[in-house]
Amino acid sequence: MLQVENIDLHYGAAQALKGVSLTAETGKVTCLMGRNGVGKTSTLRAVAGQHGISGGRILWEGEDISSLPAHARAKKGIAIVPQGREIFSLLTVKENLETGYAPIGRKDRYIPETIFELFPVLQDMLNRRGGDLSGGQQQQLAIARALVTRPRLLVLDEPTEGIQPSIIKDIGRAISWLRDQGTMAIVLVEQYFEFARDLADDYAVMDRGEVVLGGKGSELSETEVRQYLTV
Repeated sequence: MLQVENIDLHYGAAQALKGVSLTAETGKVTCLMGRNGVGKTSTLRAVAGQHGISGGRILWEGEDISSLPAHARAKKGIAIVPQGREIFSLLTVKENLETGYAPIGRKDRYIPETIFELFPVLQDMLNRRGGDLSGGQQQQLAIARALVTRPRLLVLDEPTEGIQPSIIKDIGRAISWLRDQGTMAIVLVEQYFEFARDLADDYAVMDRGEVVLGGKGSELSETEVRQYLTV
C-alpha cells in the first residue's frame, strides 16, 4: 500500500504541492484528476523519487521512503510511466524493453510473455526503432517497459494523452487486467473523465496544488469532478 501523507513540494521558491495526501492499495486503481498545472505530475514525481519533498512523508509497504532516490524506489517495485512516454527513439522496441532490467535481479531479466499478450503489436515490432512507432504504440511500449521491472506500484501519467481511441481502449483493458491480478497498486493521472471513471476504485481531484475532492470510485460525482476539469 502507498500512503502519501501531507506532502509539500517546492520548485525553488514556488510551492507546487500543499499538504497532499493520497493512498493506493494493491489490487486497486487510484485515479488522480485535475486541470493542467495543478500538481498531478508533481505528485507522481514525488512518489517515484524524481523530485524531493519539502514536508510530509511517503510510505510504501509500511516503510518511509521519503528520502530514497529514484533508483532505490525502482528496486522496491515502484515504476513510473511518464507523461510524454520518454522512450528511446533510436533503440529498438526490444532494446527499450530491456532497459527495464536495470532495477531487477539477474534471474528476472527477461521480457514476460504477458506483455505481448497485453500489447501484441510490440511483438511484431521488436526490431523496429522506437521512434518509428506511432504515438499510441510508443505509449504501449512505455507501459510495457515499466512492466518489465515487475512493479508492485505502477504510476501512469496521462497514458491517453494524444492517443487514438482504439489504443485508448487497449490501454484501458490492460490496466483493468493488471488491477485484477491483485499483485500491484496502480496510480493513474488522467484528464479524460470517462476513462478515469471506468477504472477508478478510488479517486482524488487536485486544484492549485491541493486535493479538493476524493473518495471511492463508486461514489464519484461527474458534476463535482467536471468543475475541476474544465477550463
